[in-house]
Amino acid sequence: MYKRIISYIIVVSMLVSVGGCKLFKEPIKTENKSVPEGFNTSSQDTTNSAKVKWRNYFNDVNLIALIDTALSKNQELNIVKQEIEIARSEVRTRKGEYLPFLNIGAGVGVDKVGKYTRNGAVEENLNIQPHTKFPEPLGDFMVGVNFSWELDVWKKLRNSKNAAVQRYLASVEGRNFMVTKLVAEIANSYYELLALDNELEMIQRNIELQQNALNIVKQQKEAAQVTQLAVNRFEAQLLNTQNLQYQVKQEIIETENKINFLTGRFPTPIKRDAGSFYSMVFDSISSGVPSQLLQNRPDIRQAEYELAASKLDIKVAKANFYPSFKITAAAGFQAFNPVVWFNPWSLLYNVLGDMVAPLINRNALVAAYKTSRAKQVQAVYNYERSILNAYNEVVNQLSGIDNYTKSHDTKAKEVDILSQSISISNNLFKSARADYIEVLLTQREALNSRMELIEIKKKQLAAEIDIYKALGGGWN
Repeated sequence: MYKRIISYIIVVSMLVSVGGCKLFKEPIKTENKSVPEGFNTSSQDTTNSAKVKWRNYFNDVNLIALIDTALSKNQELNIVKQEIEIARSEVRTRKGEYLPFLNIGAGVGVDKVGKYTRNGAVEENLNIQPHTKFPEPLGDFMVGVNFSWELDVWKKLRNSKNAAVQRYLASVEGRNFMVTKLVAEIANSYYELLALDNELEMIQRNIELQQNALNIVKQQKEAAQVTQLAVNRFEAQLLNTQNLQYQVKQEIIETENKINFLTGRFPTPIKRDAGSFYSMVFDSISSGVPSQLLQNRPDIRQAEYELAASKLDIKVAKANFYPSFKITAAAGFQAFNPVVWFNPWSLLYNVLGDMVAPLINRNALVAAYKTSRAKQVQAVYNYERSILNAYNEVVNQLSGIDNYTKSHDTKAKEVDILSQSISISNNLFKSARADYIEVLLTQREALNSRMELIEIKKKQLAAEIDIYKALGGGWN
């Protein structure tokens, strides 16, 4: 009889659960991992600069020291490390949910009931042992263990644990991606600082040249060779150049403090060699093939783990529609006096098996399932977007390296020509064969072209750093 009733309950629960299966007919959205065969080239060389460790990619000892400091003291990175610990603890929590629980406990109590009640009347006329009256008040001493175990029939708990594992792995990749960005940001800021140092030096050299030119013009005015207008124009240009240095000095302070912030320390001078700026070169970049981005880029791997976790979340949400099975048991000793605790008559135990299935008002389960599906679709789009973004970044930086290299060569020739023109214009002006306006324009054009050359060199170095990051290098 009891077996038949249990069978009926199981069948009814399964029928009710299957009633929600129409929700599960919609196929799970799959991700598109396809990428072009090359980065706008026909090369299929799989050599990839992303495999180079950052210590070997950068050859400036001062920069390497700054990156080392940042990797140990950067606050944001340390916050992410704690998030990894949180994710690891979540894995342990989920794992514990499908393992048996065994608890031990003890309790002490006392009970006094009214004499003119059913219980009181019974106790009044009850002997626990011959010639031994029922104790009043009644003590209650208990010690025992209890056991519970939810049977993971539909793998709901295991899938929940596996989803937590995937999210833990995603957090590790998130930390790796932050390291990549941090290394690139410090390197870019460091080279920007070197560029500013060279700009300041260039401005100060021009100030000396313009001061000398002003002195000459003043002498010529005293000799009635030029007017006060010429003196004023030369002096105004000198003041303009002097003003530029204060702007650059402020930018130097701000860039230094940006690096200090990234390295987790209060403002302090940044050790550097500004003279090495123009000689800075990187080894030739090997971009490999686009498919390698899926393995090398931490952000793509992070999105991949998040996608895997979202697929497992759907399975967990689906399993909530099925019956859950739980076994509970308890055993121990309970008596009115600890003296008789271990008497066989004080032994207590129970065993219970539960089966629970959703029957009505399943809106919350349906909503949770639909939410998990929507998040899985989001994860697919996020994964595909990370691949597309990575590919575009590599293409942009490869183009930038090529164009900035050509631009630097062209601008360097312009700087040489204008540097020669300064001497020529000064000589012509001294011999009265050139107007002072020509001298001023030549000096201004030369200064601007030198400043532009420094800027182009900085962009060239930035492209070398950013292509390394775009390929997935810097975290190892």
